[in-house]
Amino acid sequence: MKLVYKIGGSIALLFLGEAFLRFYGFANAPLFEESIAYEYIAKPNQDMMRFGNHIHYNSYSQRSDEPDTTKVIILGLGDSVINGGVQVDQDDIATSLFTKETGMQMLNISAGSWGPDNCAAYLRENGLFGAKAMFLVVSSHDAHDNINHQPVVGVHPSYPDKQYPLAWAELLERYVLPRVLPRKKTAEPDPDQKVLRAISKDGTGIKKDGKVFNPGFDELKVMADKASIPLIVYLHADQKELRQGRYNEQGEEIIEWAERNKVTLVRELDSGFTSQDYRDGIYLSKSGQRKLANIMKEIICENV
Repeated sequence: MKLVYKIGGSIALLFLGEAFLRFYGFANAPLFEESIAYEYIAKPNQDMMRFGNHIHYNSYSQRSDEPDTTKVIILGLGDSVINGGVQVDQDDIATSLFTKETGMQMLNISAGSWGPDNCAAYLRENGLFGAKAMFLVVSSHDAHDNINHQPVVGVHPSYPDKQYPLAWAELLERYVLPRVLPRKKTAEPDPDQKVLRAISKDGTGIKKDGKVFNPGFDELKVMADKASIPLIVYLHADQKELRQGRYNEQGEEIIEWAERNKVTLVRELDSGFTSQDYRDGIYLSKSGQRKLANIMKEIICENV
């Protein structure tokens, strides 16, 4: 009889644990789909809670409400820095704050590890939504973060194409086992392959293996000029650059490109960010998103 109670108790704990994990957002991750144009993007029409944060993607796979043609529309372009990821609530990302506080609407067109060429490819496919400005958020590594269509959807754990059947399975496979089991040694990656973003433990930042300067910068400039709207480039700094007070050589390439092409460039290093505005080596915390929104409001109101 004691054995029966023990088995029953264990089963009950498993069910209760499953319910708790699902309530917290396990087995409920944003899903992704492949694109022949821009590699990958969040699937459209997703609305969920994940780790206590609200995550929403509209019918265009933008982390925004549906485009509102009654408002002045601004295109917010970039990667996880502007996207916010599942660690930042929908209401706390800079594009949402900008939209709420200005009466304009900034569409959040972004995905983790996107470069400017991904953003340009998305706009080629979907158009500019009648926008009055482009606000491109980049980091130094985006100088050479070039599209190469390396498969990631359904391959890399950060880009799932389906949910785990059990919350326990996701907890163990994604978060527990990788931390307790030794990593297998792998061969060095092909230098022509795009390496997914991963911040080193010492905060040294990221460098990409692209051979040429990202062509998306030029393409976005051409699109903006053709539409007679301003392109504003916001150069985000990782924590190493923040500590050193200067951008690395790839960041300098972006600065030189902006100066050469007479593109408005905002240097985050000039904007009073501190380590408290980051949640890791590169991505912004809630306070960092707040500061980014304030900068967006100031610079866009000057240029639109």
